[in-house]
Amino acid sequence: MNNPPNKRLLSLDILRGITIAGMIMVNNPGSWGHIYAPLGHAEWIGLTPTDLVFPFFMFIMGISTYMSLRKFDFRLSGAVAWKIIRRTIVIFAIGLAIAWFGLTMRTYHQLGGESLSFFERLGRSMWNFDHIRILGVMPRLAICYGVSAFIALIVKHKYIPHIVSVTLIAYFVILITGKGFEFSEDNIISVVDRAILGSNHMYHDNGLALDPEGLLSTIPSICHVLVGIFCGGLIMRTKDNAVRMQNLFIAGTILTFAGLLLEYGCPISKKIWSPTFVLTTCGLAASSLALLIWIIDIKGYKKWSRFFEAFGINPLFMYVLGAVLSILIGSIYVTYGGASMTLKGMIYNEWLVPLFKDETFASLIFALLFIGVNWIIGYVLYKKKIYIKIGLLLQTVVLPKPIGA
Repeated sequence: MNNPPNKRLLSLDILRGITIAGMIMVNNPGSWGHIYAPLGHAEWIGLTPTDLVFPFFMFIMGISTYMSLRKFDFRLSGAVAWKIIRRTIVIFAIGLAIAWFGLTMRTYHQLGGESLSFFERLGRSMWNFDHIRILGVMPRLAICYGVSAFIALIVKHKYIPHIVSVTLIAYFVILITGKGFEFSEDNIISVVDRAILGSNHMYHDNGLALDPEGLLSTIPSICHVLVGIFCGGLIMRTKDNAVRMQNLFIAGTILTFAGLLLEYGCPISKKIWSPTFVLTTCGLAASSLALLIWIIDIKGYKKWSRFFEAFGINPLFMYVLGAVLSILIGSIYVTYGGASMTLKGMIYNEWLVPLFKDETFASLIFALLFIGVNWIIGYVLYKKKIYIKIGLLLQTVVLPKPIGA
């Protein structure tokens, strides 16, 4: 089956949409104390379905980066360099703004018991830069995109597997010599991040300053985007979807088996972004995309996928929207039944739990309803063909017709 290479690969949009919807769902249960095991991250060593969503998105970002830079024939110029730098800064700044907004809302509520005027309370809540978390999902995406994009422009793509291999081997040596597999303050990841970022600017896991999106563990995560760029080449070098599917399945199988076999000496762990975590999740992502190419772009079974397309065409906007709405419903207080509670607490505790008689199931229903609210907004943008560029400009564009549509 041959298709012009300038048309959108619908399966890529769908996998991206599934990933974004998954990220929103696992980040927004009705109660963190009541979630099904597959919808939670592995405590330390291991892999759950939830651990797949973030690395899947990074892999997809690599493919998209390849397609974007391909328009410039992978030539580094001042204009291209500035575009990459600007995009990197904007993505990082959005992530930092989300962290600031969430901390501001939480601090404002915490200061409610003190005798402060409105403006004093607001000012102290907003001035929280001494303990704001610097890194996170969006900052990691920014760094990995920026570094990987420049590598794709400077280095011949046939050397990308070598760069990935050397990076992961070097990182494994750092982990094995620096107590990287121990959950302790002596862990090299915690030590380096505390020295550079400071404990007040890091995520704390059960009291330990060990950020799963920290600085040192960002190094192996760059490999996710690089593998995505390499797979982007496998996709775009042919017009035949059957060949695309075959190439991705081969790459995915090799990576997955490599990660699982090497796990015996290098445990899989998302929280430290271990080399085997990179290999396994990249392999599963490539295989998943190959499967979707077969289902959607070759067989034409795509009606089921329309729901996810609304998330896939505006991925970063939808993720940011979900984060902002999550902060708001968890910070806005209402009076219900004579008691003060957050909007989220009212929906979950007062409505869903009594309705379903099961706290865990009610927690899942809340997450699904939250996805539905986000989808409505995304669907409106999708129907109006509105694509929100990362430069924060709202622009209506006519998207290319997906392959197979």
